[in-house]
Amino acid sequence: MRPGRTRAWTAFLAVVAGTLASTACTDETIVFRDRELFEEPLEAALGFVGYTDQSTKLTVCGNCHVGPQGQWEGSAHADAWAGLQDSGHAQAFCEGCHTVNELGNTQTTAAGYTATAEDRYHDVQCESCHGPGLDHVTAPNDGNIPLAPVDVGLDLTLGCGECHQGSHHPFAEEWAQSRHGDMYEGAQGREACQSCHTGAGALKAFGVNDPYIEEDSDLTGNHLSITCAVCHDPHGSDFEGQLRFSISVPNEDQNLCMKCHHKRGVPDPTSSRGPHSPQGPLLVGEAGWWPPNLDLGPGDIVATHGSDANPGLCAGCHVNSYEVTDAATGEFVVTATGHRFLATPCVDANGAPAADQDCADTGKNYEGCAVSGCHGSASGARAAMLAATLRLQNLADQVNALVAQVPASEFDTSDGKFTTGEGAKFNAGFAEFNGTAAHNPFLAEALMIASIQQLQSQYGLSVQGVSLERQLVPGGPLR
Repeated sequence: MRPGRTRAWTAFLAVVAGTLASTACTDETIVFRDRELFEEPLEAALGFVGYTDQSTKLTVCGNCHVGPQGQWEGSAHADAWAGLQDSGHAQAFCEGCHTVNELGNTQTTAAGYTATAEDRYHDVQCESCHGPGLDHVTAPNDGNIPLAPVDVGLDLTLGCGECHQGSHHPFAEEWAQSRHGDMYEGAQGREACQSCHTGAGALKAFGVNDPYIEEDSDLTGNHLSITCAVCHDPHGSDFEGQLRFSISVPNEDQNLCMKCHHKRGVPDPTSSRGPHSPQGPLLVGEAGWWPPNLDLGPGDIVATHGSDANPGLCAGCHVNSYEVTDAATGEFVVTATGHRFLATPCVDANGAPAADQDCADTGKNYEGCAVSGCHGSASGARAAMLAATLRLQNLADQVNALVAQVPASEFDTSDGKFTTGEGAKFNAGFAEFNGTAAHNPFLAEALMIASIQQLQSQYGLSVQGVSLERQLVPGGPLR
């Protein structure tokens, strides 16, 4: 290309580039704008903000708290409104427990959906438990974070109890009558007891660090019993029922119930105390003192209750839900939710768990034993329980009689040794422990027989003169 043509082409390109640059700078305006996180709520809503986007179930809170938002989306709470509408019996009076309003939190007057009937408050969202979030979302700081309650007042005016109650789902009422609803006074000032006997202690032991309203009211953590939020994660979890841990894993470190119900399932060489709460290791065949003459080892003797035939393990028997109808008319009375945690509850004339649980065996409901995969009928389960109790008590009588003949020097907890006398004594208490005959009678029986043989061979003892008579009272407890 000739030099003159090159200079002309270069000049033309420079003009074009200048023109483009000029129009780009003068004709185009770039605007940055934040997405609207929420629509200002009506005054009647009293600060509840609800959804940012109902179609995607994005709560206003979830714009920042993405972790809890993601967990919550997979929970039944996130589908509460649709669940009600699809139930076939939706009523206006049901809507309060399927929307964001004054129920479940510290708000006491009509608010949210109750006051406005806006769709943005559909479902049980974050604010259902935490309370109104407007102050926090408009000026986020640690001082105005609305905290949720963990307590469940006996008057059912706070927390989970405001909705999870009533004849169709009386979870709170049943829980209040259960041992979980009792505040064990013995835990006062005893840190070792608090991880299982107080709600705050259990949450700490579970590694749950979420703040809650009552947290600072009592620094010792003795103000809460084992409330709903101890076992259930309000934000959601990977387990059915929003449980914090599995109920089907036969492992005391991973099973929700066994995390507490495993204390002193095996003897402590430094203590003369017997079993405390050995249900977990007993169920999976790992409890008790194993005499050296017993060829089997921990885990080799597992009863049906601890096998695959009962996938719910502890909960398979202790959380038995069924509908109660009037014995005369057949009309609905109440749904027993199983949150009394009684495997064989004393029941009233209609079959509902009675307030008084001190009754003869014939007054107990064994129906739950017939649905967990272990027994063919309730009567069969009752017979098996009575027979196992009788066998174990007879064996315990023999062991106790032999242990009484063992030299006192064999029960020294400071010598660093664990003797046959100490182990046999532990096993006797183990066999007599409430529920052993149901949790794993085969393991208890094997341990007791082996203990008797070991006591006889090691100490040269005899059970002569021991009365093995036991009376089985028809329709009543063992005497």
